[in-house]
Amino acid sequence: MSRVVALCGGIGGAKLALGLAQVVAPERLTVIVNTGDDFRHLGLHVSPDLDTVTYTLAGRANPETGWGRADETWRFMAALGELGGETWFSLGDTDLATNVHRTVRLAAGDRLTEISRAVAAALGVRVDVIPATDDPLATVVETDDGPLPFQRYFVERRCAPRLTGLRYEGAEAARPTPETVAALTDAALGAVILCPSNPYLSIDPMLAIPGFRDLLAATRAPKVAVSPIVGGAAVKGPLAKIMAEKGVEPSPAAVAAHYGDLLDVFVVDEADADAPVVGARKLVAPTVMRSLADRVALARVVLDAAGLDAAGLDAAGPR
Repeated sequence: MSRVVALCGGIGGAKLALGLAQVVAPERLTVIVNTGDDFRHLGLHVSPDLDTVTYTLAGRANPETGWGRADETWRFMAALGELGGETWFSLGDTDLATNVHRTVRLAAGDRLTEISRAVAAALGVRVDVIPATDDPLATVVETDDGPLPFQRYFVERRCAPRLTGLRYEGAEAARPTPETVAALTDAALGAVILCPSNPYLSIDPMLAIPGFRDLLAATRAPKVAVSPIVGGAAVKGPLAKIMAEKGVEPSPAAVAAHYGDLLDVFVVDEADADAPVVGARKLVAPTVMRSLADRVALARVVLDAAGLDAAGLDAAGPR
């Protein structure tokens, strides 16, 4: 039976991952997640994208923000602020437990993959959620104000500095995990879905890992990407601003060109039905996911684009 791999960043990617989890049986779906956002904060190893994807699949993500946990409390942050500690990056009380647990296990020698799987299982997630690499990898944003670690740029500075470049520290020494290699070389792999995540901040850190792009290029499974740009604007986050500062028009065509010959199918929103796409077959469909029904509908679109019959992938209900 066919298997599906999704490459995913945070909030935007997690929406489609949730849709896929409603359609694809959990044992057939692997979500490979960006770790370029990972960083050390308050002595803790924080994995924002892994946690966002896991909380979303568990039905525990904050519906207002898309990140953090629903019904969160903030006593830790309030006490930290009272003591004069760093409060620019918020960790809710239950989210804090995840990060403490991860940090303790990493210090004990466990791999990030093992920890991520265990956290997902503890929260009732049956889909395989894994990092692209267990090795250190950090997105650094070059700006007019100098180099900024990604979270400093994104959260503390709210993407205000003008971007002049991007680099992925540690990528040259990183390697795809054995689990990532196994997922992308599985003979039963029927589709690789590039979720509508930021190509520069969420997908490129994975592609920068030596061997990762080669794995994608080598698979015979159709590779289907969803445009994160709709009508000249980013659905979520600073993508349009980044593209403009890189001298690139914020458009589906530019995103497709960025991925180059990696793709077989590129899905654009109905608002961009006339957008030119070179190098991949263009498919027009509603891509803005406001509801669970929207997420499921788009999941069916991308699976159909890959030649997979969603009805035969045997999922029923939350995963």
